[in-house]
Amino acid sequence: LCPQIYKEQLNTRVVLVAVETWTDRDRIHIHPDPLQMLHDFSKYRQHYIKQHADAVHLLSNVTFHYKRSSLSYFGGVCSVARGVGVNEYGLPLPMAQELAQSLAQNLGIQWEPAARKPKECDCTESWGGCIMEETGVYHSRKFSKCSIAEYKEFLLRGGGACLFNRPTKLFEATECGNGYVEPGEECDCGFRMECYADCCKKCSLSNGAHCSDGPCCNTSCLFFPRGYDCRYAVNECDIAEFCTGDSGQCPPNLHKQDGYACDSNQGRCYNGECKTRDNQCKYIWGSSSMFLFFSSTESSGSDKFCYEKLNTEGTTKGNCGKDGDRWIQCSKHDVFCGFLLCTNLTRVPRVGQVQGEIIPNSFYHQGRIVDCSGAHVLLDDDTDLGYVEDGAPCGPQMMCLDKKCLPIQSLNISSCPIGSNGKVCSGHGVCSNEATCICNFSWAGTDCSIDDPVRDTGGKKDEGPKG
Repeated sequence: LCPQIYKEQLNTRVVLVAVETWTDRDRIHIHPDPLQMLHDFSKYRQHYIKQHADAVHLLSNVTFHYKRSSLSYFGGVCSVARGVGVNEYGLPLPMAQELAQSLAQNLGIQWEPAARKPKECDCTESWGGCIMEETGVYHSRKFSKCSIAEYKEFLLRGGGACLFNRPTKLFEATECGNGYVEPGEECDCGFRMECYADCCKKCSLSNGAHCSDGPCCNTSCLFFPRGYDCRYAVNECDIAEFCTGDSGQCPPNLHKQDGYACDSNQGRCYNGECKTRDNQCKYIWGSSSMFLFFSSTESSGSDKFCYEKLNTEGTTKGNCGKDGDRWIQCSKHDVFCGFLLCTNLTRVPRVGQVQGEIIPNSFYHQGRIVDCSGAHVLLDDDTDLGYVEDGAPCGPQMMCLDKKCLPIQSLNISSCPIGSNGKVCSGHGVCSNEATCICNFSWAGTDCSIDDPVRDTGGKKDEGPKG
C-alpha cells in the first residue's frame, strides 16, 4: 500500500533493498520515548548498517508514549545520520499509513494541523482525511495538495538528490515484471508496462532494440546521443546530467561539492542546497522575512552590529546554544553561526512550532531602526530551526558547522583532480560531491583537460528531470 501511494501521487517509488531482523537481542534500547529511540537508532545506523539505503526505518513492537505512532527526521532522506525513522509495529493497514507518514517526514513533508482550513490542503478524501492530517484516522490514502507542493519544494531546494538514482539490488527475489533490471534480464517493463511498445518482451530486448525505457532511450528503442540533457540542475548547487550515448538511463544524480559559492556569492553550497541566512529565514517565516546579513558595505553595518551585540550576550535573545540550563555566549568569531536573526517575522512559522515566544528586538543604530528578531522553532525530531544552519557562510571562505565558523578548507573535503594549469578540473568543469570532475561541453578526461568537440554536437535541451 505504501509503495502504491508514493508511486501514484508523488511519482516516487518505494522499494525494499534490505531487512535486518534482531532475533537474539535488541541492538538498541527499545524505548517508549520515540525521540530517544530515534536518536539511538540514528547512531546505530551510522556505525553498524553498511547497506546503502536512502532511508532506514525501525519497526518495533512497542507502544510509544507519544501523540503519534511514528517519528522520523524531517527532510533527512539521503543522510546516513538523519535518514532514519522509528515506527510501531502492528496491523498491516495502520502500519502502512504510519510508514507512509514517517517516510513523508524524511521527504520534507510536514504534518498538517487540524486548524488548517480544508480548502487549503484538499486531497479529495473528505471522508477519511489526508495522510499527513492530524485526524487520527487510519484510512487516509491521499496526500493533500499542500503535501505534494512541499515535496516538490524540497526537491527544488536540492533535498533528496539520492532519490533520482535507482537501487542496484532489491531485497525480494529476482522477478521479471517488477520494473528493475536484475541479473539475467536485459530489460524489465514492470507490471504496468512502463517500457516503450515493442522494445522489451519478457525481460529481453526486442531484435534491434538498444534499450526499453529511461530518459536516455527514445521511442525507437535507441539511445539518445551523448550530451542529450536527461536531468536539469534544480538549483545553483546541482549539476545537470547528460546521456552517455550507451545507456537508456541518466547517469547518477550528483551535485556540486560543498563550499562552492552560490546566490551571487552570498551563499555556499552544502549537501546540494544553497545555504544563506536569507533563505533560511524565508523558509521558516515566509518570503517577507529577511535575514540580518553580514557585509562589508556601509548599508549593512548595523546588521553586523546586531549579531555581534545579541549573540555574544549568551541570553535567550542571542546565543550559540545551551549547556544544560545555561545559554552559551558566541565568540565574536562565531556570531553569524549562532541564533538566527530575521526581520518581518510572522506570528506562525511555515514549518515547525515556536517553543516559548517569538523574541522581538530592535535597535536604533546609525540613523535607522534595525529589526533583530528570532525564535526557537522546533520540529518533532527536536531539531531547533532557530539557529543558523550548517553550510551558511560566515565570512570569506568560511562556513558554519555546528555553531562554529570554520574555514572551508578545514572541513576535510576530498579534492578533485587539478589540471596542468593549476586549476580544479582544469577550469573546464565543476567538482562533484563524489570528488569527480563533471566537465563542461567540449571537454573530457578525469581533470577536464582533453579538448572534446564531439560533445558539442549532441546537446539538446530537455524538460527533465526524468531520471
